Amino acid sequence: MKNQNIIIVGQQPWDTEIGSNCKNIALEFSKQNRVLYINPPLDRISKIRHAHDKKVQKRISVIRGRQSGLEEISPGLFTLYPDCLIESVNWLPRGFIFKTINRLNNKRFYRSVQSVIESLGFKDAILFNDGDMFRSFYLTELLEPAASIYYSRDNMIATAYYRKHGLALEPLLIAKHDLCVANSEYLAAYCRKYNPNSAYVGQGCDFSLFDDFLRQSAPVLPSKFSGTVIGYVGVLTSARLDISLIEGIAKQRPEWNIVLVGPEDADFMSSELHKLANVHFMGARPTDELPMHINGFDICFNPQLVNDLTIGNYPRKIDEYLVMGKPTIATATPSMQAFKEHVCLAEGVEGYIAGIEILLGSNTAEKVGRRVAFARSHSWEKSVQEIYDALALVIKKKRSAS
Repeated sequence: MKNQNIIIVGQQPWDTEIGSNCKNIALEFSKQNRVLYINPPLDRISKIRHAHDKKVQKRISVIRGRQSGLEEISPGLFTLYPDCLIESVNWLPRGFIFKTINRLNNKRFYRSVQSVIESLGFKDAILFNDGDMFRSFYLTELLEPAASIYYSRDNMIATAYYRKHGLALEPLLIAKHDLCVANSEYLAAYCRKYNPNSAYVGQGCDFSLFDDFLRQSAPVLPSKFSGTVIGYVGVLTSARLDISLIEGIAKQRPEWNIVLVGPEDADFMSSELHKLANVHFMGARPTDELPMHINGFDICFNPQLVNDLTIGNYPRKIDEYLVMGKPTIATATPSMQAFKEHVCLAEGVEGYIAGIEILLGSNTAEKVGRRVAFARSHSWEKSVQEIYDALALVIKKKRSAS
């Protein structure tokens, strides 16, 4: 797909510090198309609660007309901070009041960006919605795009915040788009319940940070630990990770160092893990340090819980482990089946311990090479091409039907 105008809305703003599928997709779109990435509008509660946050202050400045909300990221790629304030609605009960105010929010959001869309000449645009269930629920009707795509990359309705209204709204939102695409087979099957034009498009991974590290002539390795190091990099949250599993591994193999790199939630901070001598919390680390930590692990692991939130997730961190060539073990989930030739899949403490012992005794240069090649096959170029192909098929169907 070339020379198209693409408007993107979603959950994550352009100025987020964490990795973002949507930003990576926008960058890939912009290689052959013009892209307008519209950031979520500021809501009233966020304005009050986070008034001193620099990002909130920037949005307030845009709303007050003190600075332009439009920024050019690169030729053909723009990001827009809307000059409107919307009402916080998720706390409202289901029903008429929520629907009415949410519709007003959608209209306010649309009016805020309409003039910019017109000034940029984004006629007959393609709308790409990255799971924005509430603020963009009516955007297909308001914007009247040439085509619309809904992107599912997380089972958001498994979270308390989105479940309240999302259980009713997301199926309707999926149904009203021309195409739904998902980064896991599980989520594609979910979308297909409400829209037959749903496709699995894989997942890309940006390896530039790891490439920079691997190009170093003499990588600096952590030297704090002696003996076997079993490591994890990422947010430590009990909603996604199995604390009891980690504890069980650590207690049964006290000679192994369990190294956890990332910020902790309250459950992790109060867990028994902090009392175990062989469990080491490294805390939140700068992003550019992550390859160094992974490089210091003998085995990488993903001790994931299996629940509604995680069961359909694409495990992007597994690609990051594999691109470093590391032997990796992970909890068996539907999404992990695609990795089974390169990752040991396990269940429970005994399964993890047995799997780790096998990995420790069977690593070879050939296996390292296969892991790296497999990870690098997951590119954003390939994933976005799948989106293009799926959209072309839908457009072809519509033309044949008419």
